[in-house]
Amino acid sequence: MYEVMMYDGGVYRSNELLEMIEDIGGVVLQKTRSAQMLTVTMSIPGEDKEEVEKVCTAIGGMVKSVPLAGTEIAVVGPTLGRHHMPHPICDIAEVLRQLGAITVVMGLARGRGKATSQISMQEMDIINEYDAAVFVLGNFKSCVEAKSHLFEKIKVPVILVSGPMPDNLEETCDAIVSGVGRKSERMRTPEERKKLDEISDRTDEVLRIKRKMLEEDPLFVHPAEIKQLLEEYEPIKESLRPAPIVLHLDGLRLKVPMKDNVKNISDMIVYGRRLGDITKISESRIDGSSMIVRIMTSSEVRDRDRDAQGHVPPVP
Repeated sequence: MYEVMMYDGGVYRSNELLEMIEDIGGVVLQKTRSAQMLTVTMSIPGEDKEEVEKVCTAIGGMVKSVPLAGTEIAVVGPTLGRHHMPHPICDIAEVLRQLGAITVVMGLARGRGKATSQISMQEMDIINEYDAAVFVLGNFKSCVEAKSHLFEKIKVPVILVSGPMPDNLEETCDAIVSGVGRKSERMRTPEERKKLDEISDRTDEVLRIKRKMLEEDPLFVHPAEIKQLLEEYEPIKESLRPAPIVLHLDGLRLKVPMKDNVKNISDMIVYGRRLGDITKISESRIDGSSMIVRIMTSSEVRDRDRDAQGHVPPVP
């Protein structure tokens, strides 16, 4: 059984930790350096947890459990205007980061107004690139209920955060957390911190369900294994963007242009197969400098092999 942990400390002697992770058969999920500080998110065998903690302490760092590691989550507000941003949306994004998730804050172009709020197809496509979406709405019950159309067609799990508890939205989203509306200051009080913990707990619960669904028909290869392969790819090694490879539950986000790299990446070999034959690669809808790699499940690869051999699949 593997556990996901996060090391937070200095760069000095961090090579000792990285060498140990490799020796025990663990995987570095994410590594972020800022000046002389380093954050390492790792997946390690449970039986080696104590030894890893000892190494982290010995080199002057701290280690903690991060259940949301290996996920990318969008925190969505009606607009980027000061009426809706940045509180408490930034606080929610930060508490999810502390649990290991990569988070982005997103405002809709026309999300304001009870009667005029809208979401475009492009905005929906962008949100659907993430593992989950946290929609943060306002303080008025009728307004929150009227804006349910903003997320009712979103395909990824949706966690709704609002001031009042709305009625009849249980089927529209995967979880609802009330008691957090618009406010003009940071969430600092004990009660507000409890609400942030509640949001992170509900997000964790929703993603655990998604993980269990993936386990029923597991991915052909784990995203972390593809990440290890891609880390040696020159354009990614030379990328100056923060976290050029971002893990998803069912794939990865690569922060390199698709048109210049898709052929080379598709031709890489994983377990004797071309990466392009076991994944679905598409350009991110955010801009032209990123691409999304979705890993096929074992059954999808098996069906593709059968079709390639000329067998007609049975009629359902």
